[in-house]
Amino acid sequence: MPVHPSANLRSAVTARLRAAGCVFAEDEARILLAAAATPAELAAMVRGRAAGRPLEHVAGWAEFAGLRIAVDPGVFVPRRRSEFLARSAAALAREDALVVDLCCGTGALGAALAATVGHPVRLYAADLDPAAVRCARRNLAATGAEVFEGDLFEALPPGLRGRVDVLLANVPYVPTADIALLPAEARLHEARPALDGGADGLDVLRRVAADAPRWLAPGGALLFETSDQQAAAALGVVTAAGLAAALGYDEDLDATVVTATRPPAAAS
Repeated sequence: MPVHPSANLRSAVTARLRAAGCVFAEDEARILLAAAATPAELAAMVRGRAAGRPLEHVAGWAEFAGLRIAVDPGVFVPRRRSEFLARSAAALAREDALVVDLCCGTGALGAALAATVGHPVRLYAADLDPAAVRCARRNLAATGAEVFEGDLFEALPPGLRGRVDVLLANVPYVPTADIALLPAEARLHEARPALDGGADGLDVLRRVAADAPRWLAPGGALLFETSDQQAAAALGVVTAAGLAAALGYDEDLDATVVTATRPPAAAS
């Protein structure tokens, strides 16, 4: 592709995307033109986007907290609202804190936290999806993080138990019956386990909350995202697990985050 594509080419790509229903066709055209290495690759990207594939899967990356995050086909695309979760966790991560990004997906949260804090942290991440783990290893390579494949805490080294200062867990929280209501981009092109939170959307959270007190250091905190409608129930889940919970909200991002802290005197 030329470094400076012609106005005619930009117009043609924009028109094709707009005809396919892309609301931000001009911006998306700019991204695809920059991402494509050859005219053939550009044509394939435009076809894929026009067919409804997520822009991030087509281009191979997503912008998150000012970072370019690699996103492979089928992997959960980091949402901008989750930047509030990353900021909330970064505010608690002191120097050399032991941080775990559970259900890490692309590793976007861990990468954003590491870029935000401005001091070293010891970062670990885990996900059940092998494709997500491959993405996370690329996105977190510069942080020195270790990334594991497996089911929640089972993926982590046992030596971390009782030592985690900040536990990020961007658990799926869409109720199963609501999956059908999601945009087709998510419903058809992202791994269902990254979306489906069970009957009330809190099944995975319950599993995380049940084990979190054994993995958190005294005074350590579990942070996760939830919806306004689920916030009260989510608070009840972590409170029942013996954690002291607080709710945070970012109006600009319409994002709700729960911070659940293990009491300093709690037993392992």
